Amino acid sequence: MANLDLLGVAFGLAMLAGLNLYLTVFATGLAIRMQWITLSGDFHQLSFLADPWILGIAGALYLVEFFADKVPWVDTLWDAAHTVIRPLGGALLATQALGDASPTFLVIGGLLAGTLSFATHGTKAGTRIIANGSPEPFTNVSLSLAEDVAVLGGLSLLAWNPVVALVIFLLVLMVVAWFAPKIWRAVAAKVWLVFRKLNLPAGGRTEEGLSDVLAGRAASAFAEWNVLKETVLWAVPCVSRKGTRLPANYFGVLIATVEEPGKLVFINESRWRPIRLVLELSGGTVEHVPAFLYDEVRLADAAGKKRYSFAFDRSRSRVVEKMVQSIHNRLHPPVQKTVNPEVEVALT
Repeated sequence: MANLDLLGVAFGLAMLAGLNLYLTVFATGLAIRMQWITLSGDFHQLSFLADPWILGIAGALYLVEFFADKVPWVDTLWDAAHTVIRPLGGALLATQALGDASPTFLVIGGLLAGTLSFATHGTKAGTRIIANGSPEPFTNVSLSLAEDVAVLGGLSLLAWNPVVALVIFLLVLMVVAWFAPKIWRAVAAKVWLVFRKLNLPAGGRTEEGLSDVLAGRAASAFAEWNVLKETVLWAVPCVSRKGTRLPANYFGVLIATVEEPGKLVFINESRWRPIRLVLELSGGTVEHVPAFLYDEVRLADAAGKKRYSFAFDRSRSRVVEKMVQSIHNRLHPPVQKTVNPEVEVALT
């Protein structure tokens, strides 16, 4: 049981350090110094956290992080700077918590603790990048406060029962691992949109018109799907946002064909999860919504039951406008007026 307690405290501190290293060190050291917790012989090496110098430095750095962590994009820069610091700090805390274990056990424990710390840090940083897509700061403030509460709650749980804390932490980590692919796809899409926004002005691409050129894996994927040999009218790179049977944050191409005016095709470029989705939109609607980082195009079928959303980088604003107009004209072609020949003769 004592060994489980050691592992619980060691790995628990490492995971909490991945969220906020300075608060973890400061709160633990303060609790030891104020004798809110009493260290047993197995954890005597953690007493160094109560040193006034460590408390002062950790407290000052936490104060800086408290404000930096609540400002959009500043929090991302702060996280980037701590990509190495937090895992190293978590590994150090873990090895100190393991006490007088054998060198082999300390090395293995330190490596595992650093990995756990990096996992929580990566989840935190990824979540912040996603949240920074919104220009309002309230999401960042809420996330930052929630993380601080989680650290303090986790430390309290460790003091109460390290084994129970370890089980809960590992369950949370399993849930995070389950959602990790979705989180990192969202991060990749957000980073790409931010990069395009910063490096190319809105509507700044040289091509003004729609292109029918498909290249790379998208071309081969479309060729495999296109058994009827339909002709590409235009193809525009995009990122899927959400929709009926459409997973979010996949890089792909939205394609219109000459032969099917009431349909669009989305093909992604992933080798791991290829998507070839036909969007049945006859008589439906198309909406162009310019956003902060991207131009969003929302599509729906005539009944409004099937809905789709795609993001296009801001440098393609003019292309998107033409694409939206093209979709609208194809979904709602102008009515051809017929004139009675007898009326026409009378008019002449």
